This record gives sequence, structure tokens and C-alpha cells, in this order.
Amino acid sequence: MPTAFRVAMALCISTLFAGSANAQSLPKEVATRAEIYPIPSLTLSDQQFLSGDAVAGKPVTVAGEFRVAQGTGKLPVVVLMHGSSGVGATTEAWVHAFNAMGISTFVIDGFTGRGLTVVGPNQALLGRLNLIVDIYRSLEILAKHPRVDPDRIVLMGFSRGGQATLYASLDRFNKLWNKSGVQFAAYIPFYPDCSTTYQSDGDVAARPIRIFHGTPDDYNPVTSCKAFVGRLKTAGRDVVLTEYPDSAHGFDSGLLGVSTVAVSANAQTVRNCHIKEGDGGVLMNGDTNAPFTYRDACVELNPHVGGNPTTAAESRKAVEEFLQALFKLG
Repeated sequence: MPTAFRVAMALCISTLFAGSANAQSLPKEVATRAEIYPIPSLTLSDQQFLSGDAVAGKPVTVAGEFRVAQGTGKLPVVVLMHGSSGVGATTEAWVHAFNAMGISTFVIDGFTGRGLTVVGPNQALLGRLNLIVDIYRSLEILAKHPRVDPDRIVLMGFSRGGQATLYASLDRFNKLWNKSGVQFAAYIPFYPDCSTTYQSDGDVAARPIRIFHGTPDDYNPVTSCKAFVGRLKTAGRDVVLTEYPDSAHGFDSGLLGVSTVAVSANAQTVRNCHIKEGDGGVLMNGDTNAPFTYRDACVELNPHVGGNPTTAAESRKAVEEFLQALFKLG
């Protein structure tokens, strides 16, 4: 997959096609076609994003891999947004699961085109909200695709990508940055960071939000997500948080058989920070009332990550059943 993304960075669009005559003999999880798309986007600071300042952004081309599932006509799609370590092997497990259901997938690589591989040890390398721009730009591509049902596109993300998935639901952010003319049908964040309070963040799209998290997660603690979910429920939003009591950050790597938990060496976590949006789109440290930086005392290191095959399978089943109903699959 990284090789394909490098090709996309060179602004080449390549396709791999398995002829329809052979499609019937393919395993269900194998897509009949793959397309690599360059995605024109912007690299922005959080303040630029929050103030809607596209002019100050630096143009960049990121990439997406679109796999067309077996089937005919316009198909549903799940867009997948990676976390702080970029597109990893666990993403492939989810792609296979969705393709086997007859759901196409669009995997975004928001790092390679920016010259990044990981940002865990230095989260300041990319604005906390920047991946949302990549997500909306991807939606523009998919909304016009002849094999995509624009009313059945779901967004799913993991960790930093889960954070982007969660906040991509905000009405305000859609108005500022989503120029696709369509909305996601649902949002599925896995173990997102919910520690930041944005202005008007209770106003989210009238679409389901399904969050999956682990109780012992010390990278992005579930506690702050519970508080956010509580506010959304009070506002009458369709949001559900599924919490697994024995699952660390990245528990769905259990889909690959990973069953150990280890320290993510030198990775930064804002688990003890209280970040809030101030005037002019400036993110503030709620404890010091000064602009937030990753040098603040609340930023800590060495959270844990690891897989749990049992809860990984449970979460996959839950997501599949949710999509089965949402997309009205036969």
C-alpha cells in the first residue's frame, strides 16, 4: 500500500481491474477494482482551520486508495482515516471486512504527501484538525464517482483519525470546509481524543455517531469522550459510546491476532489536558488560560497501545451490523 500511495503522490492515477467474468470466482473480501487518487488539500494550523482561513493554508496533495467492492451499480462506501502512525496493517483488516460485505472502501493517507510517517512523538508536526480537510476533500471525489452512492458514505477513523472523524460531524466545520454538497451518512470513531471543547461543538450533523473505546486507554482516555457524549445526548443527538473494559488504545489490532499491550515509546498524550477554543480560533490550555502547546506541563509521554482479539472481533461485528442496517444491505 505505501508504494501505491507514493505513485499517487507523483500525481499518477493507476487502476487494477479484475474483469467481471472473473469476479464471481474471487473471495468475497477481494475488491474488483482499485483506484489511486491524488487529493488536493491544504496544510493548516488549528487556528487557520477554526477561522476558515483557506488562503493562508499551504497547498498539498495527499492520497486515497479506493477499492470497489464486488457488486453492480452505485455501492456504499466506508472512508477510513488513519491515526498518528499513518496507514497500518489493521486498516487492511477493516478493508477486507467491508469489501466482503459488498461495501467499497476509501483509505486516506494524510501523511506521505506531507513528508510525514508518524507524528506520535511530536504531534505539533500537523494541526489537530488538519485531517478533517483531507476527509472533506475525499468526500468531494467520492460524491461524483459513478460507482458510489453519495447518500451511503460513512466515515470511520482511528485515534487521531478517530478524533478527525468525530469532529468532522460538527455543523460548523461542515459549513466551513465541506464543499462536496453531501454529508456522511454516519461517523464511526475508534478511541478518539475528546479532550478539546470547540465552540458550538454540540451542533453536529443529524447523522448517527458510534464511538468505540476502551476503559484502560491511557492515550486518549474514554472519560472525556463520556462527557462529550453526555452533552450530545442532552442535545438530542443520535450518539452511542461502546466501551470495552479490558481494551487498550488500538485494541482492534486484535483483528490481526495482536494480544499484547506495550508502551508507545515517547508518544505524546494530552490525557490530562483540558483544551478549549478561545477567541479567534486559538486553542487554549484550560488550566493555564494560555495558548495550548505540546510543551505544556499537561502533555505526557509513553501511553500504552495493544490489541485484544476478543473485543476487536466484537467491535467488528457491531460495526458490520450497524452498517448492514444503515445501508439496508440484503
